[in-house]
Amino acid sequence: MVAQTRAGNSAPKRLAFNEKIVGKGLATDALLKKLKALHTELAELDQELVDVNSLSAVRTQLVNTSILLHKDRGVKAYAACCLADILRLYAPDAPYTHTELRDIFQFFFRQLSTGLRGAEASYYNEYFHLLESLSTVKSVVLVCDLPHAEELMVDIFRDFFGLVRRDLAKKIEIFIADILVALIDECQALPSEVLETIMAQFMANDAQPAYRLAVQVCNATADKLQRHVCQYFTDIIVAHSHESDSESNFEEIRKAHELVKQLSRSCPSLLHSVIPQLEEELRVEEVQVRLIATQALGEMFSEKGGAELVKKYPTTWNVWLMRKNDKTAAVRLKLVESAKGLLVNLHDHRETVDELMRLKLLDPDEKVRAAVCKVYSQLDYETVLHYVSEDQLRSIAGRGMDKKNSVRVEALNSLGKLYSIAYPEIENNDSAAIRHFSWIPNEILHISNSTQEARLAAEQVIADFVFPLPSSSSASTSKNVEVNEVAWTDRLLNTMGYLDDRGVNAVLLLSGIKGSRPSPYELYLQSCVQHNGGVIDEDEDTVKQRLNNVIRHISRQFGDPQKAAEDLHAFARANENRSYKLLKTCLDTQTDLKGLVKASNEFLRRIESSSESILGTMTVFLRRATLRIVNQSSIPTLIKRVQRADSKHAQTLLTYISKHCPALYKPHTSELTKAIADEKNVRLVEVGMQALAAVSQSDEALAVNDKRTLERVMRYVLGSNARVAKFAARILVASKEHDDLCAEAVESIAKKLSTAEPDLLVAHTAVLAQFARLAPDAFERKSDVLMAFLVKKLLMVPSPADPDEMDSDADWVEEDDVQPRLRARILALKVCRNRCLAHASTDTALEVATPVLKMLSTLLDHAGSYSADATDDPKVKSRMRLQAAISLLHLSVVDKFATAINTNFVSLAITVQDPCYNVRMEFLMKLFPLLTARKLPPRYNLIPFLTVHDPEADVKNRAISYVTHASRNISATAKVDWFEIIFIRLLHLLAHHPDFSTAHENLQEMAKYIDFYLDLIASSDNVSLLYHLAMKAKTVRDGQSHTYSENLYAMSELTQELIKARAQARSWSLQSYPGKVKLPSDILRALPNPEAATKILKTVYLPEETSAWLSESSKTQKPVGTSKEKRREPREPKDSKSPPKRKASRHRANGSTKRAKTARWHSDQSESEEEPSSDDSEQDDREDTPTKLSSKHGDGSSGQESDDEEANETKGEQNRKPSRKAGTRAKVC
Repeated sequence: MVAQTRAGNSAPKRLAFNEKIVGKGLATDALLKKLKALHTELAELDQELVDVNSLSAVRTQLVNTSILLHKDRGVKAYAACCLADILRLYAPDAPYTHTELRDIFQFFFRQLSTGLRGAEASYYNEYFHLLESLSTVKSVVLVCDLPHAEELMVDIFRDFFGLVRRDLAKKIEIFIADILVALIDECQALPSEVLETIMAQFMANDAQPAYRLAVQVCNATADKLQRHVCQYFTDIIVAHSHESDSESNFEEIRKAHELVKQLSRSCPSLLHSVIPQLEEELRVEEVQVRLIATQALGEMFSEKGGAELVKKYPTTWNVWLMRKNDKTAAVRLKLVESAKGLLVNLHDHRETVDELMRLKLLDPDEKVRAAVCKVYSQLDYETVLHYVSEDQLRSIAGRGMDKKNSVRVEALNSLGKLYSIAYPEIENNDSAAIRHFSWIPNEILHISNSTQEARLAAEQVIADFVFPLPSSSSASTSKNVEVNEVAWTDRLLNTMGYLDDRGVNAVLLLSGIKGSRPSPYELYLQSCVQHNGGVIDEDEDTVKQRLNNVIRHISRQFGDPQKAAEDLHAFARANENRSYKLLKTCLDTQTDLKGLVKASNEFLRRIESSSESILGTMTVFLRRATLRIVNQSSIPTLIKRVQRADSKHAQTLLTYISKHCPALYKPHTSELTKAIADEKNVRLVEVGMQALAAVSQSDEALAVNDKRTLERVMRYVLGSNARVAKFAARILVASKEHDDLCAEAVESIAKKLSTAEPDLLVAHTAVLAQFARLAPDAFERKSDVLMAFLVKKLLMVPSPADPDEMDSDADWVEEDDVQPRLRARILALKVCRNRCLAHASTDTALEVATPVLKMLSTLLDHAGSYSADATDDPKVKSRMRLQAAISLLHLSVVDKFATAINTNFVSLAITVQDPCYNVRMEFLMKLFPLLTARKLPPRYNLIPFLTVHDPEADVKNRAISYVTHASRNISATAKVDWFEIIFIRLLHLLAHHPDFSTAHENLQEMAKYIDFYLDLIASSDNVSLLYHLAMKAKTVRDGQSHTYSENLYAMSELTQELIKARAQARSWSLQSYPGKVKLPSDILRALPNPEAATKILKTVYLPEETSAWLSESSKTQKPVGTSKEKRREPREPKDSKSPPKRKASRHRANGSTKRAKTARWHSDQSESEEEPSSDDSEQDDREDTPTKLSSKHGDGSSGQESDDEEANETKGEQNRKPSRKAGTRAKVC
């Protein structure tokens, strides 16, 4: 392009410089001086006032190769500035040819790329001037008109993006951006290499100058770049989609989508045509492409600008949401993984996202369900509080019962983490936090009580997030561990404040307070020490067997028993004395919180460093073996909290400790002594007295012997508070002067008993119950007077119903509503029982016990009264027969008493079929601990099998839980004695059952008892023995009468057929039993002669209809009586009153109709120390712990029916009174 002259109205200014800058012999310094002078003058010239003709000479010389290719940097720097000024002054026309312009611009960018450094570099001002000129004058756009401009543009973009990485001044970045924007705006066709250069910058760190430059350029030229960017991505996807089996091709597609995500964050306007393209990718068949597109769009929607993206591309948003139903689980998983950002940033679409997550919680794929749960664990407190509904959180809690462990773990972890971050606000009584999060521990604790698999995950979450040990992080690195015991204990109490009764029971069981001492974990440690890593000096076989047994017992409670057993053996083989010492410290009940934290952390660190593979097992072991929820450090805070009005749970914990682990009180006896001195605080006195009584009985050295304190205790013994008096009596018994003190107390009570007011009568009777068992000598001094009054003036006095009472048909009274007179009668029965137990080892045992056993049996025979025609209040009768049954259970612990009770065993056993739900449940809960500890004769294991017809599922389920766990956790030999040999006793019991008859319908009901037993006990290993016992029943006669013998023979035939059908259905081999079995002589007698035996064997005692039914049942190969009952949904109570109970129907055998459950009776009897404690495992506790049901919790869990059947049955039977006749046993109608 040739230069053109321009004319102006004013006189143009000419260039004064007229020296030559090209020529031979021109020194560099001289040239540099001339160029500097030229640059100075040119820079001052105004484009509108210059005479361009005066520039012709220098214009030509400046493009001379001697200048452009000069070796000196300064010469080239000033020459570039001069050329830039020439272009400025000649603008808009350039005074050079295309070739010259190409050389000039290449010269420009070469100088900038090689010379422009920091501000301290040589000729920095000249390079700055050059860059500024190109930016402001826009002379760089001339590049677009040059031949092969694409190549030059590529070089310019590449050089400039390289140049900007030198961390130059912000102004320079702006100049470069202006230049690049100008080039893009003016170019006719943007070279693909230029776009690639720009796009490459987005894959760098967003803090890099090149990234910032690319963002500026793209945002300034978005309209022009949109089409090119879309084509760029299309080319990548098309180019790499043909070879779908190549992972490298998919990697390129992933990179492209990563670039899209970066552009979405910084230059969303570029993606106007790209987003619809991603939408199409969501519909393609290729899984990898769908997967990549789903992930990319999910992350884009999840960004802070995601709401705008959804608004701008609604169809893409909807199509992306439809991937929730994608046939490929991996795609659904990517969709879910994006949900965190959606919940945080898309507040306007909360309902849509909630629905998506709720649906995916039920996804068929476990990874998707787990991912949904994990999302919520990543959210912050404010987001969950304001944008995640409580219903959604409860849905996550439901996944805590998922059949897949990974889902359970993620669901429970999410709940635990959310509760942990919300706890500070809950502690501050923030109503919103309480409403939204306080229920979480309750749900987790319920889950921990459900299955063995769920229990493991729930325990971990409870330990990590609900009740964490304090300062565990700092404790791991600090020798001087500082823990806040008060805050730790208060967290427990605050959390328990939002638990229901099941939750509280679960906390108590998890605390490790209950259980035998030494515990299995302590026995394991002792066995490890004795094992000595395998180097055993004596009794090697015994030591090894002991270790194997305790490991087998402990490992059963783990999710993977085999792995747990291997790890426990590995720890024993390691034989590290320091680890043993630390573990002993952790297990010691006298270790305080600070010591526990320190020892636990060091123990786990040592395990991790020496045997990392067993760390998981030993962590669970340590968590279960130690008192990490409540320990002796909790006691002072709990005592202080009892003094508050809201002290319910502090009192619960202290009461539990008193019952099961009074050793925790050892360091705190002085505080307990002070507590009982505060006579104005009745609650504190009661708790203190119970604790002192427990610790006094557990350790003689800690018994109360202070004269002043004993005087106070004596006042409590003679006071009117029954619970306080009872515990005070125990303290007196444990003191050194107990003989005199107890005798004094008995003497005083004997004088006042006949004239005592009702409350005082209850208190005195409670004290006598203690003395009768613990201080029999003192009691016997006045036993004639005392027993005469208790029996004649209290127990034998009728208790008619109150005619003014509204609910005259009620057969149960809640603990808080029990009248003093009834409470005294119950305690009187306990006095009788305890007196018998106190004399159990004496020669007069049966003499003392016989009238008591007769009285208790009479109560059972007459449904809680002493005569069949008594008109006692039904509520009194239910309480009395329950106490009678429980008393007989405890008396059965003594062999001589058990033998005497055996004649009334049937009456005692069918207490579990009592018309009153509370009687049945309470009876079972007293039975199980005695059975687990093997304190009762084996025949008492028959009682749980009588629950098969119970209308309440929880009664039957508890029986199943006990039998399953007990039979699984005993040796094969013990199982034979405790569950298999007694089978013939079950047949005998059913033959004596009040509901038994040989009618077909009745025998069908009896068959359910047998099938229930077989379901739980029978196996291929013992089926021959059971069949043998069933056959042997026809080779003997009943010890009582011929009628019962025929009943027994019918049961024998029925049982044989049921066993044969079961063996056939399960392909069991029913062979002859090779051993010899001794039948129980207390209930069975030998037949008089062989002829009688032959006659009995040939006689068929089953009706033909029953035989036909059994034959048909065997053909179907389906066991009788195993079909699941249909559950009805409970309904919400209409008001706070207990729902009406339906009376037992008379027209059906074996029981009553289903009745609504009421709260368990936590009577005073459960406090007595003489009642045998359970030595069962944690799982026994978990399964056998009763649940209190209350209408306070509006969750509809009180057991009411939801249909009209209840009303109809109640109306038809409301005038019928329950009796102990055959037709009143509990049964499903």
